[in-house]
Amino acid sequence: MAPWALLSPGVLVRTGHTVLTWGITLVLFLHDTELRQWEEQGELLLPLTFLLLVLGSLLLYLAVSLMDPGYVNVQPQPQEELKEEQTAMVPPAIPLRRCRYCLVLQPLRARHCRECRRCVHRYDHHCPWMENCVGERNHPLFVVYLALQLVVLLWGLYLAWSGLRFFQPWGLWLRSSGLLFATFLLLSFFSLVASLLLASHLYLVASNTTTWEFISSHRIAYLRQRPSNPFDRGLTRNLAHFFCGWPSGSWETLWAEEEEEGSSPAV
Repeated sequence: MAPWALLSPGVLVRTGHTVLTWGITLVLFLHDTELRQWEEQGELLLPLTFLLLVLGSLLLYLAVSLMDPGYVNVQPQPQEELKEEQTAMVPPAIPLRRCRYCLVLQPLRARHCRECRRCVHRYDHHCPWMENCVGERNHPLFVVYLALQLVVLLWGLYLAWSGLRFFQPWGLWLRSSGLLFATFLLLSFFSLVASLLLASHLYLVASNTTTWEFISSHRIAYLRQRPSNPFDRGLTRNLAHFFCGWPSGSWETLWAEEEEEGSSPAV
């Protein structure tokens, strides 16, 4: 590996996240919080549980940030090429486009990411926190990571508050609790961001849409010509498809089913 590869944005962001995570955890253990009190009393179950949750959230973060989000192959294998009958399922008014950047034939719901320089299946957004795209392959794991991270942040926020003592003189308080108070403020900000992100993604998952489609529906050909989301199959089926991949099938197939249902005469 070339030395300058260690200074790439991805390595710097992931290293910074890891250092910040363990740094905040260390502050919570070193100050007079409930974590330290449990440890001094020999009650190790809760401190170990907290550490395991921190480690789990960090491993999920690295997994989501390092995995393939669902890149569209530049030169698809023969078995991955769109068959004529699959192409015919897409209404003529919504032809499949060829990406002007990487020149691949984009399936429905795919989009080119300029940061990753690749087209991504069911593109949601490019996450600078991950330095990776969130797409069809890693979006479910991303939502699970947000949920676990929020649990860790809220628990850490409570622990930081438990160690703050406000009845001391200002100078003494600043020396003894200044770092813990700064940690509390940082955890408050991160908790707010994680809460908003988790709530928004759960809403999008429930309606089977993506961040990109939600924000830019007026510019997307297969959405601006429809009064409603053609991929929405109801809450239960949307969740089952997102987290379990059931029912399986391409987005072109779902689009064709929607077109067939919409064109069928009412009885």
